[in-house]
Amino acid sequence: MKSVVIQQPGELALSERELPQPAAGEVRVKVQYASICGSDVHIWHGHNPFAKYPRVIGHEFFGLIDAVGDGVETSRVGERVAVDPVVSCGHCYPCSVGRPNVCKTLQVIGVHRDGGFSDYALAPAENAYRLPASIPDKLASLVEPFTIAANITAFLQPQSGDTALVYGAGPMGLTAIQVLKGVYGVKQVLVVDRLPERLDLALANGADNVFNNSETPLAAQLEGIQPTLIIDAACHPSILAEAAALASPAARIGLLGFSGEPCSITQQSLTSKELSLFTSRLNSKRFPQVIEWMDKGLIQPEKLVTHYFPLNEIERAMTLFEKDPRTCCKVILQMG
Repeated sequence: MKSVVIQQPGELALSERELPQPAAGEVRVKVQYASICGSDVHIWHGHNPFAKYPRVIGHEFFGLIDAVGDGVETSRVGERVAVDPVVSCGHCYPCSVGRPNVCKTLQVIGVHRDGGFSDYALAPAENAYRLPASIPDKLASLVEPFTIAANITAFLQPQSGDTALVYGAGPMGLTAIQVLKGVYGVKQVLVVDRLPERLDLALANGADNVFNNSETPLAAQLEGIQPTLIIDAACHPSILAEAAALASPAARIGLLGFSGEPCSITQQSLTSKELSLFTSRLNSKRFPQVIEWMDKGLIQPEKLVTHYFPLNEIERAMTLFEKDPRTCCKVILQMG
């Protein structure tokens, strides 16, 4: 089988590998489509501190179960499934309180173990979620990115009367916009980014108003509006302090960032307004929720997709995703 392997940072290859065999409790998925995420690019360049090399990357993927290990019903062979990449132990403290995404022995498919940029991939049977026919094959790999928005909004509990501000109109920000509008019915969603093309995408995905802060600071453009809910999907260390300054008293702020750079903020800026600060990593079993949203048409994953590539053009696809944020959003790979 063909697999995209990062041998070591900077070395990407489309390699021939042996067909993997599912262990007890696992399924083997014949991958049909997989989508590129920024973390895949980070692993390629050696910027993901959690990745182990060599690694088959890819944590957003969809396919058909074609083999099962011991203890898995053979009737599952042939199922159309989206795969949750979060693999947890099930018994440590985070797992016991419904937070398997920060399990003490967390493994992520495509980061700690081989992923879905391959003709075949393995996953725990419980991580392979059957999809209804209403979700087309070509969009099914996008269940996973929407679980990121599902996870942070579960903490933030958006209300229809909120004034929401989303930093960043990349894929994470766009999924957040869709979930805020389509699922929670938030009446006013504001989006800030530095690229006009991305702001156009934000409007196409449901944003009510957009702001370009490449030259004029956001505070000077909001005209006194104080957001009651803020999501940082741009992930720059300077954003939290600005978000706290702009936020309404009693607002909620959600961070999706993973920067290792220090962030400077005073306790006073948080406590004086009694702001609630939430952080979110990956997803805590949000796949059924997102599948239901897609099935009901509450979110439109097709609005994120700008490109499809065959697997053998992986380096071109990854480079486009990384280097051309003005015209490129979600890039989906087609296997076979």
